[in-house]
Amino acid sequence: MSGLWRDVVDAIGVVIPVNDEEALLPRCLAALREALDELAVQHRHPPAVYVVLVLDACTDGSAAIAAASGFEVLTTSTRNVGMARAAGVAAVFARVAEAGARNRALTDAAHIWIANTDADSAVPRTWLTTQLALAEDGADLMVGTVRPDFADLTAEQTAVWMSTHVLGHAGGHVHGANLGVRGASYLAAGGFASLAEHEDVLLVESLRANPETREVDTDECWVLTSGRLVGRSPGGYAHHLMSTLPPVADPVDPVADHGTDSGADPAAESTIEESITRV
Repeated sequence: MSGLWRDVVDAIGVVIPVNDEEALLPRCLAALREALDELAVQHRHPPAVYVVLVLDACTDGSAAIAAASGFEVLTTSTRNVGMARAAGVAAVFARVAEAGARNRALTDAAHIWIANTDADSAVPRTWLTTQLALAEDGADLMVGTVRPDFADLTAEQTAVWMSTHVLGHAGGHVHGANLGVRGASYLAAGGFASLAEHEDVLLVESLRANPETREVDTDECWVLTSGRLVGRSPGGYAHHLMSTLPPVADPVDPVADHGTDSGADPAAESTIEESITRV
């Protein structure tokens, strides 16, 4: 792909749905701020960035954490991640339009990039700069990889995960925690469906059905996500881990007892973490 004027990104929207993530949301936001700092460092005139946190049926302390973040916060009560993501994207489009009206320079959706992640995840410092580079080189869709937090897994589970994944390889598996899409392509595909799960997969399937969609699958900006085996939705990443990793006697949500011993071997974890350190 070679970037053209049509691929220039004038605005980036970051959308993060939140459902009772008071334990992990601070880590998510801290990582995002690092990515925003890196974007400012690498680009003298970076695109405008609009971050939208969508609190969906939260009953814990997530709202207070989000309110203190300085980012835009929306509140929904549907407990539906598809609707939450769609509301966040709509807010991004609205903010870009408002800015365009003030500046008398409207931004076409083709020049807006939507970067999606989850509140239980931590993006790398290069998350936004990598997506911007891919977008301006012509990508309409970025399907990124994720890796579970090994602190949430046992040593045996970690070893099995490592044995079934090739680090540095992107297989095109869809994760809402690491998904980027051009605004015009998002709209043409119908946006996020109002689904309680797999809204990300359905969106990508719609995009892939269009032969003109320029897709890039990458492990370059992999995202750290929760390794919990009890998730927020029945068919989410937690279910995937539960179905592919050795079982534990009594799986629990590690967030509910954050910081306790997961049963993993510290020495083994150290070796594994060294092998996947971001460069």
